[in-house]
Amino acid sequence: MNVVPKLLKGALGAAAAIGLVVGGTAAPAAADAAAGEVYVALGDSMASGPLIPLPTGPLACGRSTENYAHELADRLDVAELRDVTCSGAETEHMTQPQSLSLLGVDMGEAPPQFDALDADTTLVTLTIGGNDAGLVGVAQDCMQLDPTADPCKDGFMEGGVDTVAQRIEAMGPKLGAVLDGIHARAPQARVLVTGYGDYIKPGGCWPYQPVLAADADWLQGSVNHMNRVIADRAAAHGAEYVDVFTPSRGHDACQSPGEKWVEGYVPTAPAAPLHPNARGEEAYANIIHGQLTT
Repeated sequence: MNVVPKLLKGALGAAAAIGLVVGGTAAPAAADAAAGEVYVALGDSMASGPLIPLPTGPLACGRSTENYAHELADRLDVAELRDVTCSGAETEHMTQPQSLSLLGVDMGEAPPQFDALDADTTLVTLTIGGNDAGLVGVAQDCMQLDPTADPCKDGFMEGGVDTVAQRIEAMGPKLGAVLDGIHARAPQARVLVTGYGDYIKPGGCWPYQPVLAADADWLQGSVNHMNRVIADRAAAHGAEYVDVFTPSRGHDACQSPGEKWVEGYVPTAPAAPLHPNARGEEAYANIIHGQLTT
C-alpha cells in the first residue's frame, strides 16, 4: 500500500494553518412557512466544510459559516440553526463525545451531536458514514505518482474479499440506529440523510489527480456503494434520502477550478483536500432545498 507523499501532507498542513488564520431544512411545506423552524445539522466533514472561510465553532471540527447547513438555513430563513457538524465524526459520535485534535495538538472534545436535538426540533439533516468506512484515508493511500504501479485496491483485498466494502456494509446497522435515535429525540422533525457526491470521473484523470484509472473507478465505486447503503437505511428508518451524487456528475475533482464541487489532493480553492469546496457546499444546499420545497 502506498504511503501518502509529502506533497499531500504539506497541503493538508498548510490548509489547516490557513484555516487558523482566516480565522435547514425547514418546514415540510414551502420556505415561506419556515418561521419558527428549528434546524439541527448533524454530520461529518462533508457537512462541516473544513477550511472553507470563515470558521465557526471548535476549530478542530472544521466547521464553516459557508457549509451547506448555513446556506440552507439562510434560504429557509429558519428561526434557529444548531450546526454541530464536525470533521472526523463517525456514527458513534452522535451519542458519544468526539476527541478533537488539530495539527497533533489536543483540542478537547466535542459533545455528542445528539445533544443538539430536542422535542422542538423541526428539521434534521445528516451526513455520516464516510469515516466509519475510512474512505478519505483509503483515498490518501491510493495516491500514486508512478503510472506503472500496481493498483492500490489490491492492498484492500483479503482472501478475495474487499475489506472497504465490508466496512461500508457494517456501517449500515449503525446508521439505522442513528436514525432511530433522531426520531426518538426529535419526534416532530423531518429527517433528511444525504449521500456523498461524485469525487472523480470514470477512469480518473492521472496525473491531474494522481490515482490510477482502476483505483479511480474503485474509489468512486466504493462511494456509490456507501450511497446505496445510506439510501437503504434511510428508507427503512423513516428518513428521506438526498441524492447529491447524480447532480454532482461533471463537478468532480478532475474538472476545472470553476466547475468542480470537490477538491483533489492539492486544493485549488480554500477547502480541505478530498472535500467539498464552497461551491460544492452551496450546491448541496440547493439540492436539499429543492427536495424540501417541492
